[in-house]
Amino acid sequence: MQRCDQTAEWPLLQAHFEAQGRALDLRVAFARDSQRFAYFSQQAPEVFADLSKNLWTRETEVLLQQLARACGVTGQRDAMLRGDPINTTEQRAVLHTLLRRPVGLALPGDRPEISGLLAEVHAVQTAMLDFAEQVRADDCITDIVNIGIGGSDLGPAMAVRALEAYRAPGKRLHFVSNVDGHELQTALQGLRAESTVFLVASKTFTTAETMANAHSAMAWFAQQGGQDVARHFIGLTTNIEAARALGIHTCFGFWDWVGGRYSIWSAIGLALAIAIGKARFGEFLAGAHAMDEHFRTAPPQANLPLRMGLLDVWYRNFHGFSSRCIAPYHAALGRLPAYLQQLEMESNGKRVDRSGARLAVNSAPVLWGEPGTNGQHAFFQMLHQGTEVLPLEILAVRQADHPWPGHQEKLLANALAQAQALMLGRANANRHREFPGSRPSSFLLLDALMPRSLGALLALQEHRVFVSGSLWGINSFDQWGVELGKLLANDLEQRLRSEDVQGLDGSTAGLLKRLRAE
Repeated sequence: MQRCDQTAEWPLLQAHFEAQGRALDLRVAFARDSQRFAYFSQQAPEVFADLSKNLWTRETEVLLQQLARACGVTGQRDAMLRGDPINTTEQRAVLHTLLRRPVGLALPGDRPEISGLLAEVHAVQTAMLDFAEQVRADDCITDIVNIGIGGSDLGPAMAVRALEAYRAPGKRLHFVSNVDGHELQTALQGLRAESTVFLVASKTFTTAETMANAHSAMAWFAQQGGQDVARHFIGLTTNIEAARALGIHTCFGFWDWVGGRYSIWSAIGLALAIAIGKARFGEFLAGAHAMDEHFRTAPPQANLPLRMGLLDVWYRNFHGFSSRCIAPYHAALGRLPAYLQQLEMESNGKRVDRSGARLAVNSAPVLWGEPGTNGQHAFFQMLHQGTEVLPLEILAVRQADHPWPGHQEKLLANALAQAQALMLGRANANRHREFPGSRPSSFLLLDALMPRSLGALLALQEHRVFVSGSLWGINSFDQWGVELGKLLANDLEQRLRSEDVQGLDGSTAGLLKRLRAE
């Protein structure tokens, strides 16, 4: 496995960028190539992608595909899928794809332990989905509160909102992640202990924010006259003993090869399973598995996760684009940008490669965004006329889930218009009204927002991040960057109580005194 910047293909790409890429004008590119849309667009499972309005040519992609071969991306993909311990800093396999693999399915090259792990996955999954059906059938339960943070919150919260059209009537889902008590207080307003189930999601049952919220929820439950902790509190954890110490006896576990940002497919998805039911959760998994198979088997020139990951490296390391905007044109996907932020920035926000050597090129860009059309009246000004070029990724859904006439046509017209305006621009003698144009965008289209298509979309994004991480030579599956702040917070929490500032830097000491002032 070679790091991309250490290959013979890297200087070829640099020369190509200087000769053609830097000055590429999209308007000219379309005029010269009548088949540009056909070449740079494709149908993958549940997702149609138009990549034609990006700053690359056929020659660019050929060179990028050569780079992928030099870096052994497909070999790294196969190593992940067969269960090799590719998370090298923690000596773990990376098997979130196993969570959506159909029961009994063997793939070429599977390690011997895979069949047993797959059986364990389906045993837990069956128990979890059966429990979800019990909650859905229990008319006494009206509210489900998911307590987690990071992947234990972002995934379920995003997916439940995205699939609101499929939510069981009479069940309200609430999500608490922030240790700020205001969030817990807001979630509990109007709830009754006897009709609420709490899902406490923490792999180790030691996550500080989650456990603080769980203890407070239990105190609220007791104050409200709650009598049966075992019935109303469910653990999504592998630390069964710690859960039982709190009186939680129903637990659904998962494995150390499931990273938090990849855990929506595991027991962490229980909130989603309660919301949409066993059959539709199965469709969600099936959509992701279909994309897994596409990533595994599609030839490179028609492999959508590979093509998008290559484009990401082209933009980050040659064009120097430092961020990417995500604009979902569907209100139910309002939490998707936040979900994708964790997926990409926690996975690839690294400064050293697998060996610990300092990277010579930049890694993950900043991801950000809001749903369209809201963004058009906020930050799209900068996308169109700002001094920096910021690639835009539009996600649209062809079919609407609502009965209101005319709305969907307006929404889709706006999505199309923004991509068109970024590319075409507009000349004007008045410089304030001039649009430079030739600004890049990708357009992802789902036929409908349903469990299967959402599953495929999320798996596409996972594999795309894997591709760029493989090219940079980094371990995309650890997250040591979250550790230091947590350690310091434990110390500072004690100091806030004791007012001890000895040994602190001047700024932290001054702020602590300010916070403790009467």
